[in-house]
Amino acid sequence: MTLPPHPSSDPAGPMALLPTAALPTALPRALPGPLPPLASEAQLLALEADLLAAGLAPLRQPQELARGSADAFVYSPVLTPLLAGCLAQMLVRVQAVDEVLRVAAACARQGVSLTLRGAATGNYGQCVPLAGGLVLDLTGLNRLRFLDGETGVVTAEAGILLEDLDQQLQARGRALRLVPSTYRSASLGGFIAGGSGGIGSLRWGFLRDPGHLLGLELVTLEPQPRLLNLDATAARAVNHAYGCNGIITALSLATTEAVPWRQLVISFSSWDRALAAAQLLPASALLLNGLCLLEAPVAAQLPWPSGCEPASGQEHRLLLLAAPGAVAPIAAWLKELGGTLLWQAPQGASRGVPLRELCWNHTTLHLRARDPGWTYLQLLLPQPEAPCLAALKATWGDALLWHLEAVRSGGSQRLVALPLVRWQGGGALEQLIAQCRQLGAVLFNPHAITVEEGGLGGVDAEQVAAKAAYDPAGLLNPGKLRGWLERQAGAAVPERP
Repeated sequence: MTLPPHPSSDPAGPMALLPTAALPTALPRALPGPLPPLASEAQLLALEADLLAAGLAPLRQPQELARGSADAFVYSPVLTPLLAGCLAQMLVRVQAVDEVLRVAAACARQGVSLTLRGAATGNYGQCVPLAGGLVLDLTGLNRLRFLDGETGVVTAEAGILLEDLDQQLQARGRALRLVPSTYRSASLGGFIAGGSGGIGSLRWGFLRDPGHLLGLELVTLEPQPRLLNLDATAARAVNHAYGCNGIITALSLATTEAVPWRQLVISFSSWDRALAAAQLLPASALLLNGLCLLEAPVAAQLPWPSGCEPASGQEHRLLLLAAPGAVAPIAAWLKELGGTLLWQAPQGASRGVPLRELCWNHTTLHLRARDPGWTYLQLLLPQPEAPCLAALKATWGDALLWHLEAVRSGGSQRLVALPLVRWQGGGALEQLIAQCRQLGAVLFNPHAITVEEGGLGGVDAEQVAAKAAYDPAGLLNPGKLRGWLERQAGAAVPERP
């Protein structure tokens, strides 16, 4: 990923001086279109008959449909009013791939849209059905199929929970490379289709980096569905596509050696010294799997593991997942870095909240539990990071609280920000987004509905081509792939560079 050059600017950078016409359209004004119409009652009755004949149990009870139509989009006050009323018209849970084939065939024959659902831990409305239709719950596909003892490549079904999969890998000396903070509740297929990175990104980068997803099994949405096995190249188009262009039933991923990570909490009285430590530690020869930096007002509102003192509100906290051999060198280095080691414990052996549930989007979750007036952004920060952080803080003050994570991006160590943002209306959020971009930050917008605005940044022609090949009627998770909407509207879709 190449960043735009960092502009020189007044650190205060008052956004009030920006003319409104100069602001990008950052927030959705309405649901995207064109969307398929809701299924008619005649279509639903025909679909229900098809599914019952196939030995499946379609559900239409309002409570089931409401539960099966939502994820954690309430993190966004922009998405909440747009998505709160979006409901499935039917729900089906499956246990085997042949059942997925039957559901796909029935939806294609009846022309009913189909939205895939895993554990629904996403925050962008990835699995919310914008056009009603049928929601297909894949959590019953939950088996580890094969682990190659020589290469460490694992093949598992899409609905398996990441914690369950990782525990089975750990018993054989292997581990997942990347997991979200929702590790205990997220599914494998949902993480690949709707996620991007998380714990482990400091070492391994992001899910779309070559070498992570090595293949997948996919069901097409056609009257006679195909069960396809895609290699790493073909699977690339389905990775982070929100389930818009194929039904993932199993995936093959690279794993890494299991490490008994230790959790460290380090306190800093100086933000500048804490930021310097967050820059230096990932660039060292120490084996780390996660680094999270929390500004003092954020740290003060979080629950902490048993035995770790609550934050005072005056101290910034650095959270580390470090290999056992890295703990002593880190402790020796702390005097120079200006930090104090407050607490440490083996991962999985401490009581209370584990550190993995104090970082990434769990940080947002905890603060919103105290005060739902907080929302957030996701930014890849320009280097050096300090001028951008200072300029934004000078403009927004305590309405912007810093939460940083260390990642590897394009082969280099970088810092991403998931700042807590006080909701002051859509106009203020657009002003903040505009300033972030002016300062050279790359935005991954959690207040957007489509795949492109939420992370990719632009239309991926491979994703659109895959949808044409695997979902020719455009019935899978409609409204989420902007490139497909533009194709329907007759706009030219750019070729992949």
